[in-house]
Amino acid sequence: MAASKAPPLRLLAQDAEDLAIISAAVQDAVVKLGDIVFEANARRLTLAFNRYRWEAGGERVRSGLQLGGVLSVKSRKLKRGVKDAVVEILAVTFEPGEEAPGGSVVFSFAGDADLKAEVECIDVVLADVSEPWPTPRTPAHEV
Repeated sequence: MAASKAPPLRLLAQDAEDLAIISAAVQDAVVKLGDIVFEANARRLTLAFNRYRWEAGGERVRSGLQLGGVLSVKSRKLKRGVKDAVVEILAVTFEPGEEAPGGSVVFSFAGDADLKAEVECIDVVLADVSEPWPTPRTPAHEV
């Protein structure tokens, strides 16, 4: 199966509605824990992953997602010392904080794990960074 001609995604989220679109695009992406990097001095969180291209179907692409204005990052049920461990993104959501526009961007992973980034505001960029490749596996979930 040849890669589709769908253009690479380049998305920016600046509010919860925008973030919902990015969440849909990254659903079922697989990420190695070693490809999640928080740069405290730069206040930046970056994730690199293989994204299932729901908009094209039947293929994956290497993508990067970056959050700006990150104040802190907390994880739950993620094995931080195991860099090669792979997790699957289920959703990316926003929880408003006490003072707008701040709050938390939450990455929910399969296996009831999550990563919560406290942010000054929603500042998220998603970009495909490789050519897509075919995959015989379409992600499926139990209802």
